[in-house]
Amino acid sequence: MDETMLMTGASRGIGWHAAVAMLAANPGLRMFVTDRTGGLAEALRDKSGNQQVYGVRADLASLDSVRAAADHVIRRARVTSFVGNAGLQVTSGARRSADGYELTFAVNVLANHLLLRLVGEQLQRAVITASDTHFGDFRHNLGLAPAPVWRPPTELARPDGPDTSVAGRTAYSTSKLAVIYLVHEWARRLGSTELYSWNPGFVPGTGLTRDAGPIVRFAAARVLPLLTLTPLSVSPRAAGHHLARVATGPAVAPSGSYVHLGRAERSSAASYDQQRERELFETAQALTQT
Repeated sequence: MDETMLMTGASRGIGWHAAVAMLAANPGLRMFVTDRTGGLAEALRDKSGNQQVYGVRADLASLDSVRAAADHVIRRARVTSFVGNAGLQVTSGARRSADGYELTFAVNVLANHLLLRLVGEQLQRAVITASDTHFGDFRHNLGLAPAPVWRPPTELARPDGPDTSVAGRTAYSTSKLAVIYLVHEWARRLGSTELYSWNPGFVPGTGLTRDAGPIVRFAAARVLPLLTLTPLSVSPRAAGHHLARVATGPAVAPSGSYVHLGRAERSSAASYDQQRERELFETAQALTQT
């Protein structure tokens, strides 16, 4: 049976390579990609040779825009798979989403939750990009990201935290812990759907640091990619091919699993907490009500 996928975060880096790989390897795949500026679907059609790619205008920092995008897709197809690869890290100061929430939490957590809420009952598989920054230790992120700082989700959603680079990077690692919580809870609620949180590992050159200062941007673009020549890192292309296989290949693990590249692994000890998972889910439900 032909598959219809909704994908976010396909415009660059890991997501671009994953989308091209999936489209090229699966001629029957029909893909809707969220696109803020236009032109992404045409570029993916040209690169992959698959003509069944359609752009959907969406700003993931606006819940109304996310709802409109999902409605646009649902009216045209039965969505059988979802890849939530879009992610944001804000280091230039605290910022609000269109709905008044902390921007990192809005894009990395609420947008994914809302899309799952709107298309979840149709899905056979969903993959949301997490990060090993949620471990908060040197072994997993080389000391480049602060450890998550968990607070009640209503507080995480408020844009009134410290206006610093460290606070922004902490918000990012905390949001990725939240992604794992969401996947655990959604997996319990969507029993017939395979859901994974997917970790690409350390992947320099993805554009994640585009909000950082010039020194950090230079290091991310020119220095850190050299680590892909070592076991410490993988390239965006290699990570993208792993994501493509997890999203469209044979099931790699039980639903709810944390998948590192192409293999299920244990996430951090802090990421297994059913009380936090339920609380986050209920808060996300309330914040994304129409």
